[in-house]
Amino acid sequence: MPSHLSADRPAAQPPRRGTVDALISQTRRLRGDVDAVRRDAPPDGTDPEGRWQRALYDLALHQLKDLDGHLAQLRDGPAEPAAPEAAPDTPAVPVVPPRHDSLLSRVGSAEWNLLTDEASWSGELYQILGRDPAAPPLTLDELPSLVLDEDRPKLTAMVTDCLIDAKRIDGEFRIVLPDGGVRTVHMMGEPVLDDDGSTASMWAVLRDVSELRRSQRAVSETRDSLQRRRHIAQTEHRLAVELQEAVLPPWRGSLRLPQHGPGTLELAAHYLPSATSALIGGDWYDALELPGGESLLSVGDLTGRGVTVTSGMAMLIGALRGMAMAGTEPSRLMACLNQLLDTTVQPALGSAVCCRYRPATRTLVWAQAGHPAPLLFRGGTGRALTSPDGVLLGATSGAVYGQAEVTLEQGDLLLLHTDGLVPRRDSRTAAVQRLLDLAPRFGEARSAQDCVRTVVEEFGETEREDDACVLVARVSS
Repeated sequence: MPSHLSADRPAAQPPRRGTVDALISQTRRLRGDVDAVRRDAPPDGTDPEGRWQRALYDLALHQLKDLDGHLAQLRDGPAEPAAPEAAPDTPAVPVVPPRHDSLLSRVGSAEWNLLTDEASWSGELYQILGRDPAAPPLTLDELPSLVLDEDRPKLTAMVTDCLIDAKRIDGEFRIVLPDGGVRTVHMMGEPVLDDDGSTASMWAVLRDVSELRRSQRAVSETRDSLQRRRHIAQTEHRLAVELQEAVLPPWRGSLRLPQHGPGTLELAAHYLPSATSALIGGDWYDALELPGGESLLSVGDLTGRGVTVTSGMAMLIGALRGMAMAGTEPSRLMACLNQLLDTTVQPALGSAVCCRYRPATRTLVWAQAGHPAPLLFRGGTGRALTSPDGVLLGATSGAVYGQAEVTLEQGDLLLLHTDGLVPRRDSRTAAVQRLLDLAPRFGEARSAQDCVRTVVEEFGETEREDDACVLVARVSS
């Protein structure tokens, strides 16, 4: 800045070097800690939340690097301005080359003298604006030639307000580099007034904020993407819940079937959601009164989560009910469900157990497809029924399923459940044993609903990784 423009300004006091060095050390230590956390973060991949986190880490690192650079510039003093063009017989003044490995080159300064129409630029500003250091600095009238067309009115307004109304400059604009690239520049400046209050010159500090804005855009875009994903997930969850509630029988109380009297079934069921996922799974149960007073009992689990799986579950239940109403036996039901899954557009795997109960003879005919066998409780003890042959639904084409039959007695209790009822760390044998250990409590229960409540008390607070269903049927006396 020319001396006649700075006579009234107090001389700048250099900062205490030890204090600035300490701040630089602290900044670099924090930057290293953030970088270490960033490296330990999940890989970018396709997960929107992971991308958002990494973008935030990048932004934090970028700002810490900027702070490091600014502190170093404060400690070392301003950079050498570009040397003016030498006269023919004047020895050339060596120019300090820009430090490309540092962020210091991202901050430059300039002054435009309105009285002499002279301009003075720092070496860093030449680099920021992509200008040849040997070229003369641009005047305020020439500066807009570097700016994108849509940003020129903004720059013109800032400069005009500064020169005419003595307003500070604080704004951004984009410049076009000689190679066609675009760079975002933040400009802060103020007018310098002469004795009569007129604007004598204007000085400014210009900073390349291209990477900062890129990082901020990345954060914003990933945040918006994450919000869209969350909105879609919330919508899918709501649709899945509505579909599930429309298909499954009520589970907050006893299930009511029209038939009553000796040998009929008292039913209760419960659905337990996963503790680790907000999406609805494919677990289901069903109870249906069939022609002639018989009853259909079934539970199953379709792999996957979300609306697609819930709609597949609804399809299976609809097919199961229709075929059962037509008199199809459980083994044939399993074969038909297997064929149905095998021919769907989006193949899936599922497990199921299907029981047909005849109250006149208290006979239970059942089949299973890769599913835990029903548990029978009688006289204070329990056991798992011996499973007939049956592979998972959708596992193989043309699968044949076996069928078993057992005669029940008054007071017998039948328990059907899906795999997710107990933690995966427990083996299927251990899971069954935990249920069988509830036999004494079942013997004291007054209703099927009390039995379901006992199961929920035992397993409901478990941090389960999957959804689960339990269906209890007790033979009336």
